[in-house]
Amino acid sequence: MFCDVALAERIERVEKVLIETAARAAHRRTGSGFVIPVAGGLASFADDDSPFNKVVGLGFGGVPTAAELDEIERAYAALGAPVQVELPHLADPDIALALTERGYRLESFENVLGIAIEDKYDAVTPDGVEIRPSGDDEFDIWLNLMADAVAVPDTQGVPWREEFPRDTYLTAERDAATADIARYIALRNGAIAGGAGLRTAEGIAQFAGAATAPAHRHHGIQSALLSARLADAATAGCEVGVITTQPASRSQQNAQRRGFSLLYTRAILVKHPDPTPSV
Repeated sequence: MFCDVALAERIERVEKVLIETAARAAHRRTGSGFVIPVAGGLASFADDDSPFNKVVGLGFGGVPTAAELDEIERAYAALGAPVQVELPHLADPDIALALTERGYRLESFENVLGIAIEDKYDAVTPDGVEIRPSGDDEFDIWLNLMADAVAVPDTQGVPWREEFPRDTYLTAERDAATADIARYIALRNGAIAGGAGLRTAEGIAQFAGAATAPAHRHHGIQSALLSARLADAATAGCEVGVITTQPASRSQQNAQRRGFSLLYTRAILVKHPDPTPSV
């Protein structure tokens, strides 16, 4: 699948809305935090150590001005947090130049994979595996399953640069639930074995995380969850499915086996606050 700048902008816009929705849920819960629009994107601080504390959506609405970057850096510094920018490689290259000149450092990458969604899919599952929707009545079961699975990551490929405590992960997922993410449960031989999420907007299907309990890995759970979500994305009328992975990870491998291809890479550029000067 070919990704031009227009498609990348569309994907990043949908991601921006997801991050903003989760951040505002956190603000309602804590009474603090911020969302600052900047050059077509936004800077978000949801909660202490939240995965939604980052700058997203940059690259397609002009280069941020020095004044805009000053404001963002002051906002994060006031909370003792680094500024983390997720910048697509298809973005205006002048943005990366402006950030590096201000002391931002490249710390990692993540891949955005995509697939052109067909009109219809037949969901395929291995023998003994069942994929079903997961309603609000079992949200806590789904949430704890995901947290348990994420706590024991598959070590293939480049590791995530960030690891979050269990309580932080649980809280962030509760905030993200306000963004209309459909949840799925995978059963293997009747036991809960995995879970996943799917969000659809603007014809884009976001495959919003998937995890398999360690005891059930390597039995086709991830592929079955992908298959079910592709079928539902087609039913919803989506044109493109996207998934974010770490480079060379098993998640990327599984997605590519299902027909996903690499659309673009996000560079993770970080500026840490200056340490408090000694007196």
